Amino acid sequence: MLWLCLHLPDLALEIFTRGAPANDPLVVVCGNGRKRRVALCNAAARGRGIRPDMGLNAAHALAGSLRVCERDREAERVALDRLAAWSGQFTSVVSRTPPQALLLEVAGSCRLFGGLERLKEMVSRGVAELGYRASLASAPTPLAASWLAQDGREACVTRQNALAAVLASLPLTCLGLTAKQSETLHGMGVRTIGDCLRLPRDGLARRMGPELIHILDRALGCVPDPRPAFVAPSVFASSLPLPGAVSTAEGLLFPVRRLLLELEGFLRARDAGTRSLSLSFHHAAAGTTPVRLELVAPSRDAAYLTLLLRERLDRVALPAPVEEVSLHVADPCPLAPRNLDFFAPAQAAEGMLIERLRARLGRDAVRGLGQVAEHRPERAWTYAEPGSGAAVRGGSGRQLLQGSACTSHGAEDRKRPLWLLREPMPLEVRGERPYLDGMLVLGRERERIESGWWDGQDIARDYFIACSGQGVRLWVYRELAGEHRWFLHGMFA
Repeated sequence: MLWLCLHLPDLALEIFTRGAPANDPLVVVCGNGRKRRVALCNAAARGRGIRPDMGLNAAHALAGSLRVCERDREAERVALDRLAAWSGQFTSVVSRTPPQALLLEVAGSCRLFGGLERLKEMVSRGVAELGYRASLASAPTPLAASWLAQDGREACVTRQNALAAVLASLPLTCLGLTAKQSETLHGMGVRTIGDCLRLPRDGLARRMGPELIHILDRALGCVPDPRPAFVAPSVFASSLPLPGAVSTAEGLLFPVRRLLLELEGFLRARDAGTRSLSLSFHHAAAGTTPVRLELVAPSRDAAYLTLLLRERLDRVALPAPVEEVSLHVADPCPLAPRNLDFFAPAQAAEGMLIERLRARLGRDAVRGLGQVAEHRPERAWTYAEPGSGAAVRGGSGRQLLQGSACTSHGAEDRKRPLWLLREPMPLEVRGERPYLDGMLVLGRERERIESGWWDGQDIARDYFIACSGQGVRLWVYRELAGEHRWFLHGMFA
């Protein structure tokens, strides 16, 4: 086995700063009353001289604009769970090591990702893009990998017989000893794990208890060290608090992108995508602004989803500054492998165009057309989901329906225009010929339609393709009953 440990030393701070770059001094404090002390601080606070374990009053004296956040261990646990779900894209075995570490069993993943170093590089880059600082180390045992990462040594140990030499220089703090145990070992002149390993096992067990020997054996792989596997939730739900209120949609793209990167890893772990996602922008005094994005085809590409949401956010009016952003995906769907034909790139580009137009203009502003088994032209089409059915590009006049007839004279198939007028437009008649900015020249072929008697909307028409004096091809018809009027019904491209 080979374990990769991700140690997150600043997790307690990063849950407050991942949403946006924090330029003002910020500290995370713990304790009560006068005992409140700085647990972690950002770079701006360190620049003012603030350090961990400093009293809060002293920190305020160094930075008047200091932002103070109470340590939130529950939020840290949730963030670790979300990072564990994201890590599932690299291995099927992820184990949490609270409060600030993850273990990934990667022996079976190295070849898939191009080797251990390449895998570590991908994990490290992905964690940084999510807004975390992590120390990574690998070893044949989970405990050894944890100790190395905790000490900040990004070692890469692959052989079990090399563990003792690599772990020898680590300090005793890795062992998690009690204060009394640490004092006893220091009194014996023991400063490192290597010093412990050189002591007689029986004597060390009598002085310090058998548990210390068991811990060392687990680290060296002498005894089993099973770790519980993390089970990711079936739906994705994540949120990011912002260090400061954001009042523009453009400023929300930074936290939204980080949530989408988190979503991408979550979906990759399941070989899944999503057809829709829901964003919520939380305001301090004005409730929540929901934003929903629907896709033509399932996707999990964070860069592409960010592009779509950029278009979508341009149309969002924020009633108040945003203090937190949430992302929810309730229905991940499988991305089944499929064979792509020669035209697949064009089809993919068409789907991307539809999604970008919908993101910018709204869902109802971009629709497809589908055919209906109906001879009457104004009823022979319907709105449809883009790509779900055949588009109306032309039709044949040779269909027969119950009680209706459509016949062609002079041609096997009749072409119909894609552009129909909302209502047929009456035409002027001169010398028994239709007139529109000049006399229209009628084609010799005609299409006769007689249909609709059963619903009271019956028609009887002869359709012609006509050409105007400007060379525009028009679709006109003459009534077969009544006054035999002429109408313009459509135009060809």
